[in-house]
Amino acid sequence: MTKLDQEAFESKLREAAEQAGSHDQPMIRSVMNRSDWMTLIGLAVIWGSAFFCIHVAVHSVPPLTYVWLRVTIAAAALWGYLAWRREPAGLPKSVWGSMILLALLNNVIPFVLFGWGQTHIASGLASILNATTPIWGVIVAHVFTQDERMTPRKIAGVLLGFGGVALMIGPDLLGSIGNNVLAQLACVTAALLYALAGVWARRFKRQGVSPLSVTTGQLTASAIVMLPVALIFDRPWVQAIPPLNALAAIAVLAVICSAYAYILYFRLIDSAGATNALLVTLLVPPVAIVMGALILGEVIEPRDFAGLGFIALGLAAIDGRLLNLFRRPEPRRAAS
Repeated sequence: MTKLDQEAFESKLREAAEQAGSHDQPMIRSVMNRSDWMTLIGLAVIWGSAFFCIHVAVHSVPPLTYVWLRVTIAAAALWGYLAWRREPAGLPKSVWGSMILLALLNNVIPFVLFGWGQTHIASGLASILNATTPIWGVIVAHVFTQDERMTPRKIAGVLLGFGGVALMIGPDLLGSIGNNVLAQLACVTAALLYALAGVWARRFKRQGVSPLSVTTGQLTASAIVMLPVALIFDRPWVQAIPPLNALAAIAVLAVICSAYAYILYFRLIDSAGATNALLVTLLVPPVAIVMGALILGEVIEPRDFAGLGFIALGLAAIDGRLLNLFRRPEPRRAAS
């Protein structure tokens, strides 16, 4: 073999090795690191506190108008931030079809379904049904992805967490399951759509779209879709002007609970996958209960602590590292 042939052979060998190594690397981490956990907890705190603002907003603003205002202000804030930073949006024409579908799956349809459902069932029961999102997430990710496969440990962890949420919300609400079936189906469908949206959002990482750009595109598409819906069904021009506290609540929901929170959410999907990111729906109810006790003086009952224990066990099972501490190390094989 000549020197030229040898150099070409070695070059091709290195190139093949680099390509093989890149295929061995998973797209996401199945076990979250400390940064992922901090992001997940931060999201739970933001979305758990959002219930206070939503309570203020919907008492003065029709639901569809409230949703449109929330996503529109959030989108405007993100476009303003990009303009201030003089950064491009990073949203080529080729991604807008996928972005509109993400907006429908993650904002428009679930918001409408939960809004209608909660006019017929208690908000606590709606919270339980919303907490089925990680269960749907495990199933959807198993069907549509290669690196977020279903495992017995993951299923057990999600079911433990869901049981903890149900225990915290209260057994009395479980007795109402079966009444207003259509409203309950609407909430379950919304939870399934959230799971589908989490898996769908993974595609934007492969397309080189940043979490900030995904958030901006999703909220912009949601605002465009929600505008005619709000105009047709709520007719906001015949409504009274909302009080300042309602407008302030919507502004907080838009900037903090939508714009900023979705950036964190899509960043978490990029790093830890849809299944892990959707675990935030298990943490939102306990955060809301704890904040109700701290801010409103509500009483935390013993079942709340038990529910928190089940959620903690479920998250530990999903994470896997705590369980690994109790496994016996494999014996080392003697060198031959």
